[in-house]
Amino acid sequence: MVALLLIIYGVLIIYAYWPYGEGIPAKELAGPNDHFIDVDGIQLRYQSWGQPRPGQPTLVLIHGFANSLQSFNRIAPLLTEHYQVIALDLPGFGLSAKPVEHDYSNPSQAKIVTRFITQLGLENIVIGGHSMGGAHALHVAAIAPQVIGMILFNPGIITTGVPPATEYFIFPLPRLAARIFGERGFRESFLSSSYLDPGRVNDDVLDELMLGPRSEGYIEGTTVLMSYYKAGDEINMLADVSVPTLIVWGKEDKRKPQNEAQQLSDMIKGSRLIIIEDAAHYVHEEKPGIAAQAIIDARGFWKASGTAPGPSATDDMRAPDA
Repeated sequence: MVALLLIIYGVLIIYAYWPYGEGIPAKELAGPNDHFIDVDGIQLRYQSWGQPRPGQPTLVLIHGFANSLQSFNRIAPLLTEHYQVIALDLPGFGLSAKPVEHDYSNPSQAKIVTRFITQLGLENIVIGGHSMGGAHALHVAAIAPQVIGMILFNPGIITTGVPPATEYFIFPLPRLAARIFGERGFRESFLSSSYLDPGRVNDDVLDELMLGPRSEGYIEGTTVLMSYYKAGDEINMLADVSVPTLIVWGKEDKRKPQNEAQQLSDMIKGSRLIIIEDAAHYVHEEKPGIAAQAIIDARGFWKASGTAPGPSATDDMRAPDA
């Protein structure tokens, strides 16, 4: 048995360090709607929908783990009458740079997002995050004075939602984890298990998601990124949230129990909880219309500059199937 385990371990190490290729510069992989900006020496990709209007908030969206800004392609266009929408790839993800000399911890990533907001000259920000991005959004809301509200889509705050097999057997070997997440088949399996309808992870979605593994510096940068993986302590920040917070929760999330949604809402004073039926972890992708309407309806909830905060009582609303 020991000999077999040693053989398996040896094969995995060979696979992890097998030449991966140099990768393609991000701008050569970019599409017509992609923009790039240098923030603290790190090239970030972002996309925007809608135009800024006086007095209208800007929604800045942060994707989850193993994903990119493409996660918001369905919901963003539905919001443009009421918000300018901007989504970005975090450092280490998508077509943003993947530097090896970078701190990929949640607080550090949030500082990059905050500087991104500042460099674009954005004000009246509603910061939104899905899964891991929810933890980043929480940090941004704590440090960015431009933030007037926060949206959390099934956030990775109380629990990460990462499957135990991945968390305990893949992430501890960061080079192997980077290599495995660079495989199209694994990426498809990892993500599709989080949807109520796994078929939503189709070829178009995978083509976009695999831009990251095809890009320059993927294997080295992602190896460093994976070495930072650990469950955070963001749960300890919830009592100090000072901006109105909308929690949009897919009821059928297979990786997170529904009572976590209520727990999260109870811990964030004055939060508003929307539970959406027939949607799982990717609630904003599976039910973009309902999620978008909840965000539109929250316009009066945000704390605009110089005005009072939104409601102080938790509003637990169940959205109908649609």
